[in-house]
Amino acid sequence: MSLSPAEQKVLDRIDEDLLVRITQDLLRSPGQNPPGEEAATVAVLAAAAQELGLDVRRSPVELGRENVAVTLAGGNNPGLLLLGHTDVVPVGDGWTVDPYSGLLHDGRLYGRGASDMKGGLAAALVAMAALRDIPLAGPVELAALIDEEETGKGIRAYISENDRRYIGCITAEPTDLQTIIAARGDSYLQVSVHGRASHAGNPDGGANAIYGAAAVVAEIEHLHQELAATPHPLLGPATWSVGQINGGTGGSIVPADCVLVADRRLLPGESPAEVLADLGRRVAALRLEDRGLTVELAMPMEMPAFETAEDAPLVQITETARRDAGGEPMPLAGWTAACDGGYVARDLGVPVVVLGPGSVTTQAHRADESVAVAELVTAARTYALTALRLLAVHE
Repeated sequence: MSLSPAEQKVLDRIDEDLLVRITQDLLRSPGQNPPGEEAATVAVLAAAAQELGLDVRRSPVELGRENVAVTLAGGNNPGLLLLGHTDVVPVGDGWTVDPYSGLLHDGRLYGRGASDMKGGLAAALVAMAALRDIPLAGPVELAALIDEEETGKGIRAYISENDRRYIGCITAEPTDLQTIIAARGDSYLQVSVHGRASHAGNPDGGANAIYGAAAVVAEIEHLHQELAATPHPLLGPATWSVGQINGGTGGSIVPADCVLVADRRLLPGESPAEVLADLGRRVAALRLEDRGLTVELAMPMEMPAFETAEDAPLVQITETARRDAGGEPMPLAGWTAACDGGYVARDLGVPVVVLGPGSVTTQAHRADESVAVAELVTAARTYALTALRLLAVHE
């Protein structure tokens, strides 16, 4: 599809220098989560949006942590939601550059969050600025939310307070600029096993909670193997992974308590509540009470999966815009990571795609994280062109 003169005019407003500057400013502001340091990033983002003449609304979620909604006004029809998050994972070890430098080197910007996802936030802002003074049938909103990397407090608060209507949502997470139409969800399950302590010289006098937890771990491994038999065509199978276990107080004491945490990736249509209930049934079948043990199950975090039909208008318009904006030919795809877009699809009933600069597989959550400036420009052009085509005013 060729660009109209009006579309070309909007794309010509995408300012690479501005895009680099905003990304660098965001990278130089801390936002590690845990412990939830988004405040500095929120301040930089809000200031940049106001400088660009966009409306900014900040909403407290908890003490010192605010969601930000940046809006470009339009008509009264449903608008386009651009979705992102202001938190990043902890910096970690192994960096060869300053993770807060925003270093520009050989066409790439370096820093924690460059790909995941401060580059995407900057691209969204610059795209919205390029659309100023363009008649739109509905608004364009960037929701930049806290706590995506942990338990999703930001997206849940945003949805609970939101009464706006949207024609679609683009989540600006790093996808190597590929249009993602399905993403797995995620949940954390905590299993607490309680037994009875005794001297290790008389282990039968106690009830070993670690032994009980080991039985649960083995059952979870069996569950993971069972799920491999029913893969999703774009996302592969749902998965289980035990990532943490902690129990006991010393080698000479039969442990009275043991807690394990498992990650369960979800497929579209799966109910987190049913996943929890199914694990409960499996654990009950182990009859750990016969060993003098009790078990408690909890799901401290759940993030739903989503899938958008390939022929949905949002998908077709976004994908065409991506190619017209300079994106490489790539098929529509699924994404094995999870994101806040699943909440938008499930709770607001809005079609969702994920598309953003950077790579979740080679850059996100790694030392020396970076993003290509060329990808930032293409992302901003894609967002602007998609909004223009979705929200065109028809006379």
